[in-house]
Parts: sequence; C-alpha cells; structure tokens
Amino acid sequence: MFDAMDVGILSFVIAALAIEWQLSPAEMGWIGSVNSIGMAFGALGFGLLADRIGRKNVFMITLILFSVASGLSALTMSLTAFLILRFFVGAGLGGELPVASTLVSESVAAHERGRVVVLLESFWAAGWLVAALIAYFIIPDFGWRVALIITALPAFYAIYLRRKLPDSPKFEADGKPKQSALEKMGLLWSEKYARRTLMLWIVWFTVVFSYYGMFLWLPSVMVLKGFSLIKSFEYVLIMTLAQLPGYFSAAWLIERAGRKFVLATYLLGTAASAFMFGNAETLPMLILFGALLSFFNLGAWGALYAYSPEQYPTAIRATGSGMAAAVGRVGGIFGPLLVGSLLTAGYGFGLIFGIFCGAIVIGVLAVVLLGTETKQLELE
Repeated sequence: MFDAMDVGILSFVIAALAIEWQLSPAEMGWIGSVNSIGMAFGALGFGLLADRIGRKNVFMITLILFSVASGLSALTMSLTAFLILRFFVGAGLGGELPVASTLVSESVAAHERGRVVVLLESFWAAGWLVAALIAYFIIPDFGWRVALIITALPAFYAIYLRRKLPDSPKFEADGKPKQSALEKMGLLWSEKYARRTLMLWIVWFTVVFSYYGMFLWLPSVMVLKGFSLIKSFEYVLIMTLAQLPGYFSAAWLIERAGRKFVLATYLLGTAASAFMFGNAETLPMLILFGALLSFFNLGAWGALYAYSPEQYPTAIRATGSGMAAAVGRVGGIFGPLLVGSLLTAGYGFGLIFGIFCGAIVIGVLAVVLLGTETKQLELE
C-alpha cells in the first residue's frame, strides 16, 4: 500500500509540477522514467541481497529508503534535485516489491499461495486510492510538497516490522551453500530455468512498459484533453476504484483457473481497454475504459507477482524475481519517455495507447507459448 501511495502520488505531482515549474512533456516523461531507472537497480541489487541476508532485512531496508527519499524530495527547488531523489525512491520501491512477494509466497501453503499473494498485491490499489485522495484534498490547497512529506511517514512502520515480522521459513531452512551473485544469475539461464526466465522477462518488460506509460500519465492525459487539474484528479480517482475488483476477481480465479489463464486473460483485457481509452473522446467513454484499464491491468499485476517466485527454487527465488522485475523496470523507463516524446512530436493518444496495446499482446503470447502452470505446486 505504501509503495503504491508513493508511485501514485508521483502521477499527480507530475501534473502539478508541470504547471508550477513550466515543464515540457519530455521533462514530465523523465520524472516517471528516472523512478523506473532506480527501480531497475533496486530490483536487481536488492533481489540478490535478499537471497544472501534474508527477505525480512531487505524488506525493511527498502521501506526506509523509499520513504525517506520521498519525504526529502518535497524539499527540492529544482528538477535536477527532484530527479536524483526520485532515483533513490525508485531503488527502494524496485527492491521491495519482488522481495515482499517472495517472502509471502515462501510463508504460505501451496493450496492458497497464489490467492494470498494476489490479495497482498491488492493493497497496491488501496495505496493508489490513498494517493488519489491525498492529491484531491491536499495538493490543490496545500501544495505538492505537503503531499510528498506525507509519503515519508511509512518509514516508521519499519520499527514495527523489525520487532514483529518473521523471516521466510524456507529461507531460514535452506541449508545449501550460498552461491555468488554471478553464479545465481547464471543459474537463471541454465537449461532447467532458461525458458521460464525468458518468459518472465518478456512479460515483465511489456507489462511495466505499458503500465508506467499509461498510468503515470493518466492525470496529465485528462488535463491535456481539456479538463481542469482538480477535475482530472477526481476522474482518475473514479478510475482507480476499479483496481480493487480487478485484484479480488484475480485472487478468486487464480487457484481455480490457474496462473496462466488469469495472466493471459487479464492482459488481453488490458490491451483492449488501452486501445479503447486512447481513442475515447467523450467523458463517459474515458471513465469507462479508464476503469476497465485499471480493473484488468491490476488483476494481471497480482497474477504476475504470484507467478514469478514460483518459477525458481529457494536459493535463487529472490534473484530470479528481482531480475525479472529489473528487466520490467527498463520498460518502465521507456514507457513515460515514449509518451512525452510522441506528444511533443504531435502524435495523438490513439497511436500512443495503440503501441501499449501491441506490447501487452506480445506479453500474452509469451505466457501462452513459454509459460508452465504452477497452480498449487510445492515450491522447490
């Protein structure tokens, strides 16, 4: 929830900064992209670290990192300083997300593991809702700086986690010798795991590329389509509400229909919604397809976080999940930049969202052709 609050608030802050700092679309794109550059480094580095020092320790380190850096970014007076701190926010977020899902997947029985991980990820929707509410009630009256200071508060949660949260039982029971980082990365491409790794990397890249390209720009898209900043925040809040049923329906289906079915189906729904949203002209159509985009995309995210740790044994699970997420974050770098550059060049939202639609279809093909079903299998 705190992760999503931080990413979500950024989309609203970008829209406010664009007005206050007179930012061009390209500069707005860089704010979203530098977050993803940090996430790529964080997912890779902290994923490797979690296989060495434990899931719980890395979980707390990343929580403190992104919370403190986000709070400090409220004090910046220039775009350069803001971008530097957003890199560190991204590093913490990028490391925390795959490590949290690995910790939970290793702590839950096989018959309910997928459902529980998707429910864990459903708190992403709660965080986006908190971000939308902060943006709606705080930014217009008190400014974006106060909103960002609020995002520093989760750092205090680490004190509770330090005392109460147990580490992964599978990690603590794993008595195998700890390989070096290079050996772990090499294992991902060994004969046994290469197909799984290729599938995950393709899916992660296409999903993150499209998600950050679309969702970080949602409030700005509404402004550029002629709505006021406050009205845009209001409409995005309505769209965001659809994330919760998206997660809950995916959580219900994932132990019944399986990971591959849920992931492929929800990604196809995302692709269709993206295409229709990009070409919508009226307010009811924008809200309808924006809501469907939220519903399907976040359901797919939940399934992906459940599916990723299940591809690898305990010794390389966080490394494998972290590297797949890192490859995804590379997509997250290009998504917002692509939107900014195409808008600057005069292209419309129909073409832009059509590109995201095509990318997601490639992800669907990777799941269907390369993926293996892991429903209710015991983890190695």
